[in-house]
Amino acid sequence: MKYGEKNISKAKLEKWDNPHPDRDYTIEISFSEFTCLCPRSGYPDFATIKVNYVPDKYIVELKSLKLYLNKFRSQHISHESATNRIFDDLKKLLKPRHLEVIGDFNPRGNVKTVIRVCL
Repeated sequence: MKYGEKNISKAKLEKWDNPHPDRDYTIEISFSEFTCLCPRSGYPDFATIKVNYVPDKYIVELKSLKLYLNKFRSQHISHESATNRIFDDLKKLLKPRHLEVIGDFNPRGNVKTVIRVCL
């Protein structure tokens, strides 16, 4: 196993203290290289995952988020389940004032899917 694969296999979301918990501000993150596997066919699915949130006490550490999202590339999971799992894990970790996760999946078989989960 190469070092990148080892890092991805051990990945856990990490949080940092919000440097400005006294104010509302939005953090927008876009991850354009998301992949997972179709649970029915095994074919790869590609997407851009967008995370928009207003932090409360914590913010997500970006490298941990990148590695966490890369863990999905070998998982057989639907678009809906992947997007909802990312939302649930971030909500549990950060307890943000507002959270939106968007799974903008590339067309496959001439079908485009966008999943949006909001708090």
